[in-house]
Amino acid sequence: MKIGILQTGHAPDELRPQVGDFADLFKRLLDGNDFEFHTYSVVDMEFPTSISDCDGWLITGSKHGAYEDHPFIPPLENLIREIYDAEIPLVGICFGHQIIAQALGGKVAKFDGGWAVGRQTYDLNGEQIALNAWHQDQVISAPADATVIGSNDFCTNAALLYGKRAFTVQPHPEFDTAVIDGLATYRGPGNVPDQQLAEVRDNLNKPVDSDRLAAQIAQFFKERQLA
Repeated sequence: MKIGILQTGHAPDELRPQVGDFADLFKRLLDGNDFEFHTYSVVDMEFPTSISDCDGWLITGSKHGAYEDHPFIPPLENLIREIYDAEIPLVGICFGHQIIAQALGGKVAKFDGGWAVGRQTYDLNGEQIALNAWHQDQVISAPADATVIGSNDFCTNAALLYGKRAFTVQPHPEFDTAVIDGLATYRGPGNVPDQQLAEVRDNLNKPVDSDRLAAQIAQFFKERQLA
């Protein structure tokens, strides 16, 4: 199964030699599932020629806001709607979660409650799961087609399921300790309150359940391929 990774941002320059770019994080996360990957750097206006170029699509995180005025946003929203209408499986993470919701009629905004960074716990389908997060923007109004399947007190719409068409989550299963530590070092200061950055580092060595969410993402892709 060929998965097209729609890369909507880049890892910090200081981190890239160590961890790779955002697409590389997903290739590692989903390794072992017999997936073939192709990356399209949509943030740099590199788009697929057809939605049929891949069997499934995944949209990465980004430092940009879904509601901001960037050249890649309108064509990406059009692409999302094409993929969705064609019922090709679509997964979105963080910014990907947000831009899919926005393209399908939801609303994304900078959250008045501030940032969620580092290890967070969520109720996902009735089970507790711990994942790394790095966001201030949120889906504050979910599209009509979406069912909320994950949330916590800070983020009401933390995971959305659109029938068998799309599965999106706000936290980052692809972010390991090295990535979170690097973000706290290079993107946190001046943006995230110092107290929260200190809490991030205090929690760096606590376990997260990225493997559980990776398995759910892989299952979503595979089940849709067989449908």
